[in-house]
Amino acid sequence: MSPAWLKKIESGQRPIHSLTHLVRLAQALRLSDLSSLTGDPVSIPVNAIGKLSHPAVAEIRAALHGASLPSTPSLAPITPEALKARVDSAWRLWHSSTHQRTEVGSLLPGLIHDAHVCIRAHQEGDRRVAHAATGDLYRLVQRLLAHICEPELYWIALDRGRAHSEEADDPRSLALAAWSTAIGQRAAGYSEEAVRTDEAGMDLLRETLEGGDPEVLGIYGALNLQAAVSCGLDGLSGDAERYLEAAQHTAERLPAGYTHSQSAFDASNVALHGVTVGVGLLTPGEALRRAEAISPTSVKSLERRSRLLFDIAAGHHQRSETTAAFHYLNQAHRVSPEGVRYIPLARRLAADVAKAAPGPLKADAVELAEALGVAA
Repeated sequence: MSPAWLKKIESGQRPIHSLTHLVRLAQALRLSDLSSLTGDPVSIPVNAIGKLSHPAVAEIRAALHGASLPSTPSLAPITPEALKARVDSAWRLWHSSTHQRTEVGSLLPGLIHDAHVCIRAHQEGDRRVAHAATGDLYRLVQRLLAHICEPELYWIALDRGRAHSEEADDPRSLALAAWSTAIGQRAAGYSEEAVRTDEAGMDLLRETLEGGDPEVLGIYGALNLQAAVSCGLDGLSGDAERYLEAAQHTAERLPAGYTHSQSAFDASNVALHGVTVGVGLLTPGEALRRAEAISPTSVKSLERRSRLLFDIAAGHHQRSETTAAFHYLNQAHRVSPEGVRYIPLARRLAADVAKAAPGPLKADAVELAEALGVAA
């Protein structure tokens, strides 16, 4: 930016409306929070590479760094069953909240502390139950930290979840660890490794599939969907369709109304991932055709519903249909502001749409881009 621009900012002649400009100024001034520049009471942390962070990250980081160390004993350690109930409740909140990271983030530091106290207070079978619940907890931590923290912290959460699942010595917990590990591998660009990890998780469950346990079926279906998405991103359409078909067969065996608590796998989830696969394969026509069969309001998880609308927006953008892309991205933001705001692909799409928006739509597209933290 020019010295004249900066002088106008400093003198109050010109306000800064762009979050991107604020982030760049914060980087130059080595500030960790935009509120230092804006004077706003709401904290907006920014990390060293300019990625939008979240106020919950600092306390979660502190909890992760100190979790395994002895601490002041609680008045009474909770039971493994109580720990599992609290973790399951936090997962339900993740899927039902419009502001997942804010609401769940406030719970996680205390849960992390209580989980480790619970593990240390119990032995044998009870301890394995506590380890399984703690593995589920760290998978939620991993999900929350995606895109908003330094990579090392994300991988700490991922590895902790896997380690506690190993200590639980339960095939379902280990398969969930494979599911979350594959998500991390794909995000890091290792799609082939992610599919192999998904397959390893499926192998753990195949012998018990005939029993029809809904949780086993839910995990198995989620692993197939993750493999389908990874294949789609690699352009392997045949493999992607094969995994989608396997997931569909699995979903058909679920009891009516069942949704897996962590992955949100259910009968509608296969169609949602079919849209994601179509976008990844750069076949927007197929993605949008699949989307026509889905009623967004029928998707129970607000996070997943928001992602569906974002994928539809991305499909329209791939077809250079700017007005439709804006409409669905705006709808995704309305369903879950935090489900969109902290996703880099969503911010990039918002910036592209704002640049391409025709006259009557321009102001609204710019407003949405700014709400997602990108300069218009």
